[in-house]
Amino acid sequence: MIIRPVAMTDLPALQQIAVESGPGFTSLVDDRDFLVQKIHHSIASFGRTVNSPGDESYLFVLEDSETGDIMGTTGIEASVGIRRPLYHYHRSMAVHRSPELNLLRRLEVLNLCNHYTGCSEICTLFLRPKFRRAQAGKLLSRVRFLFMAQHPQRFAETVIAEMRGVADERGQSPFWNWLRSHFVDLEFDTVTRMVGTGDNGFIADLMPRHPLYTRLMDENARAVIGRVHDNTRPALNMLEAEGFRHTGYIDPFDGGPTVEARLADIRSVSASVTCRTQIVDDIQPTLENWNSDGQGRILAITNTGTDGFRATISAAARYLPTRNLLQVPATVANALQLGNDGRASFMELAPASTDRQTAVIPVRQQQEALHAHR
Repeated sequence: MIIRPVAMTDLPALQQIAVESGPGFTSLVDDRDFLVQKIHHSIASFGRTVNSPGDESYLFVLEDSETGDIMGTTGIEASVGIRRPLYHYHRSMAVHRSPELNLLRRLEVLNLCNHYTGCSEICTLFLRPKFRRAQAGKLLSRVRFLFMAQHPQRFAETVIAEMRGVADERGQSPFWNWLRSHFVDLEFDTVTRMVGTGDNGFIADLMPRHPLYTRLMDENARAVIGRVHDNTRPALNMLEAEGFRHTGYIDPFDGGPTVEARLADIRSVSASVTCRTQIVDDIQPTLENWNSDGQGRILAITNTGTDGFRATISAAARYLPTRNLLQVPATVANALQLGNDGRASFMELAPASTDRQTAVIPVRQQQEALHAHR
């Protein structure tokens, strides 16, 4: 598996992913012109010299090294809410009090806002169902943090992720169904398609500007506020382990939570290591020798390029901390375009299993990228 920047030849695969991901995956929609523009924008973003985050959009694809199939996508928006507002509802408590009557009532309200202006956003995480395999979802999610750690000047201090909210088996959102019945008479898939292609002016025009009292919503809508789709739960757990936290902001369409973290505090950013490389023969040492000399671990490894960025996983690379040197097997080095005395970054994905298998996580748990974040 190799992660690399998207290329124009990936257009058919992106179109298929847009279909497979379904309503709610607003960062990829089944619109050829939109996808062509998105690919061009990503290519230009990777090629720019950047000193501070702007409108750059970085889209990566996960490629099967043997077949060339595109297994999934993952992305980063450098600075959201600048060219067009990024809307959320914020959950808070309104207090109604009458001293004369000695009555006090606390009520939950939702206020429409665009709080996250200028933040970076991790997004577009999707692993195609037929390509689920051990470590694939982890690599898709965490490779973004390796890229951000290498190029911090390209990103904002605060990083957010919008998590997919609850939807039924037909892809309908209980939260949106309530809003639709009272305010915006548009189907959920129509709304998410409009937002995905940049047409979100209707939010300011039609969505209620006054606080929404959640106790006035129907029970189905109220119950899903701040909750994620069952298939998104592993992705949320992974981000929470990275240090992301929900602070009350939810998606205005499906009610899913937005989580945030400071870039420098993200665990994979602070734990990543940049070091020199040494290319070695593709010889597997015994497990006992491997663990006693270096680190016998499954590593996510990247080169330090931008438009030439490459990433993969390996249980056959060894880090020598006293020399700040990563010994990389030749086949892995070739895939990452690494040379002797070059530079690479890596982080540990998982301990190596005792039988030298790389699949240490059951495939059932690799659903974190199926319905993850937009």
